[in-house]
Amino acid sequence: MKRIVLTGAAGGVAGQISPLLHQTYPNLVLSDRVLPRTVAPGVPFVQADLTDLSAMEKLLEGADGVIHLGGYSVEGPWETIQDANITGFYNTIEAAHRQGVERFVFASSNHAVGFYPRAKTIGVDERVRPDSRYGVSKAFGEALGSLYADKFGLRVLNIRIGNVAEKPADLRRLAIWIHPDDLVQLIRIGLEHPELRNEIVYGASDNARAWWDNASATRLGYAPRHRSEDHVAYALAEQERLPPDPVGDRLQGGSFSSAEYVAQPKEPSES
Repeated sequence: MKRIVLTGAAGGVAGQISPLLHQTYPNLVLSDRVLPRTVAPGVPFVQADLTDLSAMEKLLEGADGVIHLGGYSVEGPWETIQDANITGFYNTIEAAHRQGVERFVFASSNHAVGFYPRAKTIGVDERVRPDSRYGVSKAFGEALGSLYADKFGLRVLNIRIGNVAEKPADLRRLAIWIHPDDLVQLIRIGLEHPELRNEIVYGASDNARAWWDNASATRLGYAPRHRSEDHVAYALAEQERLPPDPVGDRLQGGSFSSAEYVAQPKEPSES
């Protein structure tokens, strides 16, 4: 049975999907620099810091695949993003290479392309347009993963995750939401698809209001089971509680795009 290592196990996304993953991968190993609030019975936990290359090498010894959720999950100062998401990502993928790991699933983010307008549907071939330092770190991870796939033969799946939850929480998330079940389906594609080499897909459920063309995921066999429109009344009611955001409400990255935005009077690009 495959030994799969999941980094970032103390984070919110890992908490939603690790019980589901354990059902498929009994040899799942959780890791983070801090202990998760809850760990399912029988699931081992190994404490390791992404910024310590030797610790990551030890963690990934004998692993068949990595699900890399680790890192700083929101916008932050450059030094924080650099340590956790850039150095940390390098250490993880380099350790995977050194230990002969075959599969690498990277939790990229919609924020790698968050400066695209909501009026534009994008696939995975458009240039990256990060909306934040956090988004830059995800674009970096996709680029470094491409290098390791082409140069070293690592099989890499980059999932530009929208928002993982049981239901979409507002208007924006009606477009980008992904149910934990559907995210696990994408992760399994990354760990098991026989023809996978290096791909980018969007981490979204069956969302009628989506801004993303997810043909790359469909080609790999992705068939989401959950629909954001089933929760539209709840999401729109929650949207009414939010203050207007003249910049973020037009751009896919939302508040990540509008934070620190000072480019007025020129408006954000609508192309």
